[in-house]
Amino acid sequence: MKPPVVVMGVAGCGKSSLGAALAQAEQMPLIEGDDHHSQASRDKMQQGIALTDADRQGWLQVLGQQLQAHPQGVVLTCSALKKSYRDLLRQARPDLRFVFLEIGRQAAGERVASRASHFFSSSLVDSQFATLESPVGEAGVLRVDALRPLNELCDQASAWLRQGAPDTPNLNPENA
Repeated sequence: MKPPVVVMGVAGCGKSSLGAALAQAEQMPLIEGDDHHSQASRDKMQQGIALTDADRQGWLQVLGQQLQAHPQGVVLTCSALKKSYRDLLRQARPDLRFVFLEIGRQAAGERVASRASHFFSSSLVDSQFATLESPVGEAGVLRVDALRPLNELCDQASAWLRQGAPDTPNLNPENA
């Protein structure tokens, strides 16, 4: 059995792209976290209104149920911005691992502004950075540079998962 993994980070970091690539590479199902937001939350984000912890509570519970429904391993894309959110997901699957796509504010803003079809307003990028509690230093977290080529990111995450995803924080492409 492969450990379940959350591909996480702020809007625009590349969660969906890496999640899809990693799920394919590891032959695991993919759960796109954004697909499970309520319509009310989608409407808020589209209007440039940041979600509150209360808005995210039900969403995180649904994602936890999704993780539990895939005992053979799964890749989940989810911002998981706060430690309390990650801990909620860990309650559902104690063996959960996180790949943290680290990106700067400017690059994230440019990426979000360029995707016209997504419901997330680019005005919310600043609120994502304000909410972000870096997972660096937490057990079971691999930090990667979101600006690296997708194939490199996927290879790095796959290798880490195949090693049993040791509890080694702060891994970067430069020193991995």
